[in-house]
Amino acid sequence: MDRFDDLLRDIKVCKICDKELPLGANPIVLSSMQSKIVIIGQAPGLKVHLSDIPFKDKSGEQLRRWLGVTEVEFYNTANFSIIPMGFCYPGKGNNGDLPPKKICAPTWHPQLLEQLTNAKLILLIGKYAQDYYLKNSKSLTENVYAFHEYLPTYFPLPHPSPRNNIWKAKNQWFEQEVVPVLQHQVKLLLAT
Repeated sequence: MDRFDDLLRDIKVCKICDKELPLGANPIVLSSMQSKIVIIGQAPGLKVHLSDIPFKDKSGEQLRRWLGVTEVEFYNTANFSIIPMGFCYPGKGNNGDLPPKKICAPTWHPQLLEQLTNAKLILLIGKYAQDYYLKNSKSLTENVYAFHEYLPTYFPLPHPSPRNNIWKAKNQWFEQEVVPVLQHQVKLLLAT
């Protein structure tokens, strides 16, 4: 446990790319060795950067609806670890936030995932996480549509951002066919 706590502390004080970040480094991670499900997202948005609470925004509200969990269940680290591809807010781009910094995942993910031995499922939210973890990653839509091919380890999902409302409207099968399976998987894992 001490080793894991030390690792979380090391992540929280990481300054590897501090000079490249518009608001400086403020690594966001929420995890415990007891977590049953790991959520690997993109990078914190501005609201999350300011609150220090992952998914404390509209994206988080949508994600909790997809998972079928309450806010209390979501932030209980015995249930979920929240580990982004980039731990700090990357700044604003022309079409939303900039991509996550590429140094975070190879620096910290192997150390974290090695210790999360209770985790039975990893949710890959968005294309950055899917490209990093899925061997034959295709388009986001193809990855999500073929979610069953990646089980029992991974479950690819679109990003729950309101910016993806157009994608959700074009791909109504996601809410009809994928979300019920996701909720079933989450319910089973949280009950164990």
